[in-house]
Amino acid sequence: MSRPKPEPVHLVKGRRDAALRALVSGVPYIRFLGISFDRRGDELTAVLPYDDKLIGNPLIPAIHGGVTAAFLEVSAIMELSWTLLWEDMEAGRIDLSAPDPVLQRLPKTIDFTVDYLRSGLPRDAYARARVNRSGRRYASVHVEAWQDNRAKLFAQATGHFLMPDRAE
Repeated sequence: MSRPKPEPVHLVKGRRDAALRALVSGVPYIRFLGISFDRRGDELTAVLPYDDKLIGNPLIPAIHGGVTAAFLEVSAIMELSWTLLWEDMEAGRIDLSAPDPVLQRLPKTIDFTVDYLRSGLPRDAYARARVNRSGRRYASVHVEAWQDNRAKLFAQATGHFLMPDRAE
């Protein structure tokens, strides 16, 4: 009895990248802020490229607190959604070859608490989220953001989310 031949790596990467593009393209605010996601396997790093429109206080100058909170929340929701999508995608339950693949609905924020640790400087920012708990109805996610040095966070947050009905 022989094993089936593994799928070529370029097809696997293409499928995963297409799934991430489909997921991110469903949220116009991500495009407005300019957020992109760097994918390495199943790990996502959110990237918020610097833009003058993100500055809240030009005297400091510092990234607006609302932009920081939105960046963290988007990072948390996308990580949580990516975790769910990954399982369905790898099991072949999603047809990504369709022109507009149907993905699950996004989790809804129940609460989101941001800790502003220092001013966000006028430069690119990065964030990674970690799903602490994900059940059928509820999930908890922690997210950290930094700029030049991963060890020096400028903000972090914890959010609780209502999970979408998987039958929809």
